[in-house]
Amino acid sequence: MGFFDKFFNREKKEDLDKGLEKTKEGFFGKITRAIAGKSTVDDEVLDELESILISSDVSLETTVKIIERIQARVARDKYVNTSELNDILRDEIVQMLAENNTTEVDDFAPPAGKKPYVLLVIGVNGVGKTTTIGKLSWQYKQMGYKVVMGAADTFRAAAVDQLKIWSERVGCDFYSKGMNADPAAVAFETVNYAVENNCDICIIDTAGRLHNKSHLMQELGKIHRSIDKKLPGAPHDVLLVLDASTGQNAQEQARHFTEVAPITCLALTKLDGTAKGGVAISISDQFKIPIRYIGVGESIHQLQIFNKKAFVESLFS
Repeated sequence: MGFFDKFFNREKKEDLDKGLEKTKEGFFGKITRAIAGKSTVDDEVLDELESILISSDVSLETTVKIIERIQARVARDKYVNTSELNDILRDEIVQMLAENNTTEVDDFAPPAGKKPYVLLVIGVNGVGKTTTIGKLSWQYKQMGYKVVMGAADTFRAAAVDQLKIWSERVGCDFYSKGMNADPAAVAFETVNYAVENNCDICIIDTAGRLHNKSHLMQELGKIHRSIDKKLPGAPHDVLLVLDASTGQNAQEQARHFTEVAPITCLALTKLDGTAKGGVAISISDQFKIPIRYIGVGESIHQLQIFNKKAFVESLFS
């Protein structure tokens, strides 16, 4: 059975290819121009490649690692021509993602033995947090799981309303205490609802504010404690949602949130609308947190499991 036969049907592969189109066009167009007329991978080519990686929103630190890996390959193999550069670059990026994404899932199924599986979702406003929750809930519903969404982002009426609309669209349960309610109380009661109503999945939305990290840390800590009080060991995962189209800013958000919360997995949204898909490589490298989901389109089915090999194969196809 082939790689894509096992992990991707044709539609998913096409969605991934299309979602990375802008990144591919910018990235490989630049590489093609950089090596035009060159026969070997020399210092000038590597300097050009370094600039291209950085301009594709791969961080400086990660870019340096990639260039050093390629330099080591060139030194070891003695003679490397420019036609081999794409293959070498692809191999090194796959290896780097493999080193950093040590926890990889193959489908949307929740971890075995955790019922209800409690997922706490965080991220700043505007990154696609609520949409990600909706799309993820839809995937769970397609698999036959009973899902409840908890509206613990109680500081914006729109956040509560948007989550309710998504719950109705997906056909899952919804729990809210309205605007200005205590987020920790909402989280506690959502988990209680999940337990009492035999839900398989409990997804809790939280407020996305970074202007005061001390306050955010206190709030998330309180939410954590309230969930654990109702269901010891929960939340089972803390998902940070990042907008890939913001490039370096997404990395800064990841940096801030990892300082105040025990992030266990990431979701990168809006990859289809940006040429900055390289941010996935540097976020994986810098934070050593598995990228679990990627958004490659607006349709409800276009949230995908992040598979490092499929991602890189698509990027280089």
